[in-house]
Amino acid sequence: PLKAHPLFYIGATLIVVGTWASFLSYIIVYLKWKKQNPDKSAPLAVIGVMATFIIWFVATLPLAYAVLFMLIPWSLGIVKEINIMVERTLFWFFGHPLVYFWLLPSYIMLYVMLPKLAGGKLFSEKFGRLVFMLFIVFSIPVGVHHQYSEPAIKTSMKFLHAVLTFAVAIPSFMTAFNVAASLEYAGRSNGGNGIFGWWKKLPYFDANKYLFAYLFGGLMLFFIGGITGIVNASYNLNSVVHNTAWIPGHFHTTVGGLVFLSFLGMSLYIVEKLSGKNIRFQKLNILIPYLWFVGVIMLSLGMSIPGIQGMPRRTNIGLTYLNPQSEFFRPDWVFWSYLSILGGSIMFLSMIFYFIIFFSTLLSRRSEQEFLYFPTSLALDNPGKSFSSFKPWLAILLVLILVAYIPTFYDISKATFGGSLPYVPELPLPVSK
Repeated sequence: PLKAHPLFYIGATLIVVGTWASFLSYIIVYLKWKKQNPDKSAPLAVIGVMATFIIWFVATLPLAYAVLFMLIPWSLGIVKEINIMVERTLFWFFGHPLVYFWLLPSYIMLYVMLPKLAGGKLFSEKFGRLVFMLFIVFSIPVGVHHQYSEPAIKTSMKFLHAVLTFAVAIPSFMTAFNVAASLEYAGRSNGGNGIFGWWKKLPYFDANKYLFAYLFGGLMLFFIGGITGIVNASYNLNSVVHNTAWIPGHFHTTVGGLVFLSFLGMSLYIVEKLSGKNIRFQKLNILIPYLWFVGVIMLSLGMSIPGIQGMPRRTNIGLTYLNPQSEFFRPDWVFWSYLSILGGSIMFLSMIFYFIIFFSTLLSRRSEQEFLYFPTSLALDNPGKSFSSFKPWLAILLVLILVAYIPTFYDISKATFGGSLPYVPELPLPVSK
């Protein structure tokens, strides 16, 4: 890796330690509540928050080791070099579950708030709890799927991580069916009938339920992102798309879809309730998530299709593949690039509208007493105490981590030795010592 200033690594370490302190305070409150309510199961939102913190804490442990015992001594000049394969594997142990630290809060909103906003109930809280437990188990021992091309790791371990990566899709598929059933129940409760008639009864453009629009728009984008994510996880297909524009096309429908829109909507909701101020430009506000949806679809298509055809990412394609004067010119990529530009422009416009609404609301006069509450859905089922204990899932997680990473680090130890080989800039391969 490129060497950064020591203060960068020290600052990053302090940020991580700060999150651990937040997790510790949450655990204290959680255990105190459990002691006072031994016969009750924690609410679904609390289970979701605990799962999020658990994933983050476990994922940051190897990162902390890499920074404290490898990168900081290296940046200070205490050691001349580090084992790059070990450091990179420790980083990707953290790098993949990192995305769930953003994603699971959005899942909490889908389970706890979206059915209520739609006018219905959560179809199954029991399976909602199971989803968060499965994320704890499967979201961490999958980091090697970012290292399919690493020569130091055997094919067998790469295949195992690929299988475990596909297992991460299971809780997402469960969420898709659970939330869809909840929305259907809401639509039928509001008077919808027939196979598709209930779709018309959902509050897509209800200005008083704008949070529904933000969550629903993000949910539709995430449906697409989940499918493209399965392609990324595939052992063979990953090498086809990994360094292409397909990857940013995928991330714009996941992190740039459900995560981003849910965070935008919730930020606006919290400002409204904490300040006691009504949302300004309500009709415009309800259009923002749908504008963003259209923009992201266009942007993602404009990246994904040429990405399958080989368009590279992290490259100034305007000077090469889109330049008629270049020997690398690809005329079949021009249309898709313009589509991507148009989609990005629509996304930019929707953000301009959002900031106008956000700050005009923030700076307006208070119209009512401030009071923060969250729409909380009831469930159609009675989950009891099902899937309310974290202990068995943490035990399974520990076993999977050991199975997934002990052989991986053994492979690395056998393949990396004696320091880095010397090289000369003119040659692509290292030279003998």
